[in-house]
Amino acid sequence: MSCCTPAAGSGDDFAVPAIETTGHHRVPQVTIPAGSFVMGDHSGDGFAADGELPLHEVSMSAFSMDVHPVTTNDFAQFVAATRYRTVAEQQGFSAVFHLLVADSGDVIEQYPDAPWWLAVTGADWKQPFGRTSTTDGLGDHPAVHISWMDAQAYCEWSGRSLPTEAQWEYAARGGLAGARYPWGDELTAADGSWLCNIWQGEFPAHNTAEDGYLGTAPVRSYVPNGYGLWQMAGNVWEWCADRFDPRYYRGAEPRDPPGPERGRARVLRGGSYLCHDSYCNRYRNSARSHNTPVSSMGNAGFRTVGVPGDGRGQAAET
Repeated sequence: MSCCTPAAGSGDDFAVPAIETTGHHRVPQVTIPAGSFVMGDHSGDGFAADGELPLHEVSMSAFSMDVHPVTTNDFAQFVAATRYRTVAEQQGFSAVFHLLVADSGDVIEQYPDAPWWLAVTGADWKQPFGRTSTTDGLGDHPAVHISWMDAQAYCEWSGRSLPTEAQWEYAARGGLAGARYPWGDELTAADGSWLCNIWQGEFPAHNTAEDGYLGTAPVRSYVPNGYGLWQMAGNVWEWCADRFDPRYYRGAEPRDPPGPERGRARVLRGGSYLCHDSYCNRYRNSARSHNTPVSSMGNAGFRTVGVPGDGRGQAAET
C-alpha cells in the first residue's frame, strides 16, 4: 500500500500492448540543461521507509520534459488513435476518493488499509468518479486513473519515455539546490496563498479546499518552477520509469533493484491533491512513493521526457 494510493496486483496478468510509434505528443516541452545535483532529502522531512537517503550527487545529461502532466484531452487523442483500453477499463473499476464518488450505488468495496479509497464500478480516465461522471470541464486537468502500464503504452505511441526518478527530481528542483519544494522552502507564499494543490483541513474527512480545488486542478494552475515546469508538487502523483526498492536509491539510469521486490512496484513522485502534513507530506522534491504497475486511482497521472529537439510535440510557450 502506497501512502495515498491503493495497490492492485503485481501486474503479471497484464502487458503493454504493441503500439505503433506514430503518435503526435501535444504537450509542450522545455529542455532541462545538463548538470549535476545532490539527490535526496536535505531537510530531514523524509520517511525512512521511503529511502530518501543517503544524499548523493548525480550527473545529468540534458533532456526534454513536458511542462505539465499529460491532460485528459491529450490522453483522449492517444485513445482515439489506438483504441487503447486502460487497466481500469479492462478491470471495470478503479479507486476513487470517498468524497468524490459520483454514485454511491457504484461502490464495490472499501480498501481496508486506506478506507478513504473506494473501488468504484466504471471509474476510469473518461469517467473519473464512476459511471455517471464525465470529463466535461476536465479536459485541461491531468489524466487520472492511469496505471504505470497505461503510461508506458502512451509513451510507446508518442515516442517518449517516463522520466527516471533522478530526471524527475532534478527537473522538479528547477535549479534550486537542496530546496524542499520546486519554488523554495516554504509551503505557502508570503501572503499565505497556496503554491500547489494539496489537502487543507482535516484528512480524510474534511477538505476546506482553500487552494481552490477539492480534486485535480488544471495543469497550468499556480506558478511554474525555475525550469518552466508546472505542478511538480501536488495535483497528481506522476509515474517514473524506475522500479522501487527503499534500500536502493537510484542515480541517472533506471536499474532493477536487488532482492525480492525486483520487477514489482514502480516509483511515483510529486504527491497529489490528497497529501496533507498530518498523514502524507510527500509533495516535496525528494519524496518518493510507489505502487504496482497495474494500480489505478484517481490521483495518479504522468508526464514524459525525451531527447532535446526530438520533434515529438510542440515547443513550450514563452
